[in-house]
Amino acid sequence: MDNMQVGFIGLGNIGKPMAKNLLGEPFELTVYDVDEEAVEELVALGARRAGIVEMAQRCEVIGICVRDNRDVESLLYGDEGLLANATPDTVLAIHSTITQQALQQWVRDAGQYQVKVIDAPITGGAHGAVARELVYMVGGDEQTLERCRPVFTTSAKNIIHAGELGAGIALKLCINMMTYSSFIAVLESTRLAEAAGLDPEVLFEVGRGNGVIGDFNHRFISNRSAVFEGCDEATARSIFEPFGKLGEKDLDAALETAAGLGLDLPAATCNRRLILDTFIKH
Repeated sequence: MDNMQVGFIGLGNIGKPMAKNLLGEPFELTVYDVDEEAVEELVALGARRAGIVEMAQRCEVIGICVRDNRDVESLLYGDEGLLANATPDTVLAIHSTITQQALQQWVRDAGQYQVKVIDAPITGGAHGAVARELVYMVGGDEQTLERCRPVFTTSAKNIIHAGELGAGIALKLCINMMTYSSFIAVLESTRLAEAAGLDPEVLFEVGRGNGVIGDFNHRFISNRSAVFEGCDEATARSIFEPFGKLGEKDLDAALETAAGLGLDLPAATCNRRLILDTFIKH
């Protein structure tokens, strides 16, 4: 039986290990990224290099793990885009954090080409991708999910079928909102504890005891503090600024999706204003 032809676009911190997990049987992996060095690394391990047109024509499932709506659309549209060149019944799995409204438009446009789109954002970060412990939040019909399941399983600890198309990204946006809110709350609580003369570890001990603080949030504040204490502030800011900008982008997607649904999210709006400083200010 021939290996499944799988494409992967976006070889960043999370996408690269996800792609690496697809190397070898039962898959034949084709990769694309604007970062030629990342592509060369995958090619050296056995992947095939291809442009968008060739990938679209060759692959039956294509994972897309790029930054935002604009990046996804640059891949989908145009004479040399995925939609115009994919064979009928190709599945495009969107792992990016995007807006629900944009996804729904892509689904409608893909249908004109007999191409399927499934939203499959992930959580767990780069370390989760390396450890094959990502959680996938999938929106779409059961049949399309089952076609993709062998691909997703290579990097997954769990695959959650959230519901119909759009449910996966909605779930991801909700998880992100809670995550960034908790980062802000833990940081501000730590600052108050220190100002009041408390050892933050006492705060963490009580927070762990009643379930308010988990390992994830403890790692965030501990690692953040260690970096700021171990180098000058400018260097620390340069390390954390990309994460803060990512938070802004993710919260923008949540707020835009909410606005499209007629919802006002005042706490998320406030967190959007605070999230960059939460990462870069000591």
